[in-house]
Amino acid sequence: MEVVIVATPQDATPIVADAYTRLLARKPDAVLGLATGSTPLGVYRELIRRHREDGLSFAEAQAFNLDEYVGLPPGHPQLYRTFIERELTGHVDFAEDAVHGPDGLADDLGQAGLEYEQQIADAGGIDLQILGIGADGHLAFNMPMSSLTSRTRLKTLTTRTRTDNARFFGGHVDQVPRHCLTQGLGTIMECRHAVMLGFGRNKAQAVAECVEGPVAARWPASVLQMHPHATVVVDEDAASQLRFTGYYVDAFAGKPGWQGI
Repeated sequence: MEVVIVATPQDATPIVADAYTRLLARKPDAVLGLATGSTPLGVYRELIRRHREDGLSFAEAQAFNLDEYVGLPPGHPQLYRTFIERELTGHVDFAEDAVHGPDGLADDLGQAGLEYEQQIADAGGIDLQILGIGADGHLAFNMPMSSLTSRTRLKTLTTRTRTDNARFFGGHVDQVPRHCLTQGLGTIMECRHAVMLGFGRNKAQAVAECVEGPVAARWPASVLQMHPHATVVVDEDAASQLRFTGYYVDAFAGKPGWQGI
């Protein structure tokens, strides 16, 4: 696991966007894993800028969303498929049928999870998966005590997560769905490069537990310690409880410029 510490969230943007740019340059038909929420928005805006100003193309790529609320109607502004279109895919040149998400309106949600797993496999697996970490260590919607080998499935959202997400629903917790379909931790672990972002002091304990603590279901994102190519990019506030910051800073500063993350 590589840990990159930056001064501010804005400083993370070019580092992560460069990983997309390098990937698409060498593999135009790459498969990208996309996350929702406020954490990756800076990266998405930079990718849009690079598409418009520098010619970065997604025309041959595919994308898979990490998760989806259950029960929200088509076109709902907080539907994750809508979010991704609004914040990224609607502004770049993905092909019309190239962006996929779990079906939160399926009659058989268990079968929908299995079919989503098959879609990812049929695409050849995800090359680069962007992730955010929850204050309780959750990854996608894999809440604490989720199986470390779990697959795409139905999950019940915790009160804390629904409260955290209420800001997207006008502050009304009762409007936040209670259930979602989410890629499992086992699914995420099969991506070729996992990039997890964490910003703010409220993420400091989770970052420390998941990066330097034991691998445990209590802190789901800790499973990334076992990933062969995982990059954790955090700002100084989120890194404030890490004990080996000197090592992380020296290791990143000493990398060859061409290597990236």
